[in-house]
Amino acid sequence: MIRDPELLDQLVDTVSRFVRERLIPNEARLAEEDAVPAGLLQEMKELGLFGLSIPEEFGGLGLTMEEEALVAMEIGKTSPAFRSIFGTNNGIGAQGILIDGTPEQKRKYVPRLATGELLSSFCLTEPDSGSDAASLRTTAVRDGDEYVLNGTKRYITNGPEADLFTVMARTDPDNKGAGGITAFIVEGDTPGLKRGPSDNKMGQKGAHTCDIIFDDCRVPAENIIGGKEGQGFKTAMRVLDRGRLHISAVCVGVAERLVEESLNYAVERKQFGVRLADHQLIQAMLADSKTEAYAGRSMVLDAARRKDAGEKVSTLASCCKLFCAEMVGRVADRAVQVHGGAGYMAEYAVERFYRDVRLFRIYEGTTQIQQVVIARDMVREVS
Repeated sequence: MIRDPELLDQLVDTVSRFVRERLIPNEARLAEEDAVPAGLLQEMKELGLFGLSIPEEFGGLGLTMEEEALVAMEIGKTSPAFRSIFGTNNGIGAQGILIDGTPEQKRKYVPRLATGELLSSFCLTEPDSGSDAASLRTTAVRDGDEYVLNGTKRYITNGPEADLFTVMARTDPDNKGAGGITAFIVEGDTPGLKRGPSDNKMGQKGAHTCDIIFDDCRVPAENIIGGKEGQGFKTAMRVLDRGRLHISAVCVGVAERLVEESLNYAVERKQFGVRLADHQLIQAMLADSKTEAYAGRSMVLDAARRKDAGEKVSTLASCCKLFCAEMVGRVADRAVQVHGGAGYMAEYAVERFYRDVRLFRIYEGTTQIQQVVIARDMVREVS
């Protein structure tokens, strides 16, 4: 549901040029320094990347799902760590407040998320609860006009830098399921909120994660998202459709970048006296990667249009996440293979992407969780 094709084309072209001229040339620096250069971070804010999906009334660009997917595909053509820094502000860091927050919460926080003044983070995963998110153990106990939070959250994206956390905690100790969970807005300088050291990850250098520890952390009762206990897990699940489609679109963008890298190398490199691109087995890998990237693009745009049209797309969003996350892994593997020994060397982008894309099959719901969601929805429909 593209409202103004001309304006969208201008935005996509602007983002594409920014990726091509500013981000791709700094990919090696990002990985080496394990940080997004401050100048680039400011440029991202000025482009409006922190507010892509935030409504215009709060200072964002207010993109539809289809529009956001097209922009995300362009952003995906560079290191995923660049997207990670602003992705949470557009996704789970802001959407929970936008969907279920009180008017006061929206006015106080969302405009500052849209500009990038505040960097957000989402605290759900724990040391003993990942895919089984409903079994989380972090507690929030009412004490007058405050709640006292205790517990540890793990692998929290933007954790070392975040100014604002959406935290899932159990307010009803007698309810061990999803109904006992409440969502809180916790500001980063709140006493009792502690940050662990940055995690040393396989890939995505520059995208930081760490443990977030709550040690008698006092949060005002007015910071419950929506003002009501027991709605936190529902809030978390309601933001997943958009998040999974966004990640799927990023996977498509990465796959298209890898196809381009593979094709260029195959055309330039010679073996047995001819270009790699003239060997049929190399052609087969290129063709498979091109086909799968196109299939992913088609799936994401179809699901995005249906979401914009008001259809319930939870199953389709999981289908997209399942296919695109697995697809980009296969494309990355072929890209390394097309490059041969060079593909194993850090000087080539495909080596870094091969490690970076592995995470897509894990976060925003693992591949196996997507399979469970899809099959469960299928069975429910016929029952």
